[in-house]
Amino acid sequence: MSRDRGVRSRRRLSEYTGPRRLGMNGHPRRLGGQGRFALATASVAVLSMTASGCVVVHGEREIVPTVTRADAAGALKAFTAAYNKADKTYDQAADAERVTGALADIDGAKLKAGLKNSPDGNPAHSPLKLTDAEFTIPEKAGWPRWFVADTAANKGLKNTRWLMVFNRSSANDVWAVSYLTIVNASDVPKFEKTKDGFAEPVPADDAALAIAPGELGEAYATYLKAKDSGSAGSSGGETFAPGTHTSVWRTDREKKSRQPGLARQYIDEPLSKGDYAPVGLRTTDGGALVFFATHHYEKQTAAPGVDLDVDPNVQALLTGEVKSSLTLQRVSNQVVLNPVKSASDQQVKFLSRVDGLTSVKGE
Repeated sequence: MSRDRGVRSRRRLSEYTGPRRLGMNGHPRRLGGQGRFALATASVAVLSMTASGCVVVHGEREIVPTVTRADAAGALKAFTAAYNKADKTYDQAADAERVTGALADIDGAKLKAGLKNSPDGNPAHSPLKLTDAEFTIPEKAGWPRWFVADTAANKGLKNTRWLMVFNRSSANDVWAVSYLTIVNASDVPKFEKTKDGFAEPVPADDAALAIAPGELGEAYATYLKAKDSGSAGSSGGETFAPGTHTSVWRTDREKKSRQPGLARQYIDEPLSKGDYAPVGLRTTDGGALVFFATHHYEKQTAAPGVDLDVDPNVQALLTGEVKSSLTLQRVSNQVVLNPVKSASDQQVKFLSRVDGLTSVKGE
């Protein structure tokens, strides 16, 4: 799954083209088909390392570490600098080349709203500091290449770790973060590693896992289609373990869908193409830690005489005129523990989910 985009504009959502119109029947046109999984092995050559640690392609297929540890540390430093500059100025261009996939959409919308509400920059800016970095580097052939950074941060709750997936689609690209999640330090699993300390990526169709990694997004979307939420489909069974991002969120949406004077409809869909593709690492128990992305729509329709409240952050992303309805789009990136089918408990467990509003359309 290689890409050669030349000068890139990373901050885009490749599987939708903008706010969609959701009919009252809750059945919109489906998005594009499943993309190839980011872990797919591509044909590459006998490789040599340049002085900078870059991989040079020469001939036949080889399975190699995706990055040197020195280059991984450099990528983390470059990301942090770009992220802080963008956060201080609300300038999307400042970190455009250092974010991609789901994070680019979440980050880009945040910066766009911030700039509209505060044109002089972020008055509450405080530099992000990422320390105590540990890098989990898989061995694989071909492009894209990726690795996971596990760091402490000076923001957020204590005893948490920031898990970031750095992605690079070709030798001409810089490393960019596609997934960013924050998990409890005690929840970070131990990874299966070679004698040289490199990790094992899991394939998209891994039949040994409770859910094939490439199917997690679709499974989550199905799970969220609760019977009473205004969406067609089943309640999703017991695929995912109960918790904040599963049973609690689904129950909360069911309650909101029944509020007097305001109807809410929900559509949930997987994201799996390009830099949105799931990535995963084998854990020592045979399961996997998997990052995946999803796309969520919420349509709010007010009864006659009922006003829709729009706060400044939503207003900053609004297109159209709010008359009787709002359609909100969100992108979510999450990380889960996906157990083996032979485990006594085969439910997928959410460790973290970070989402963001990406667009709003009034009608």
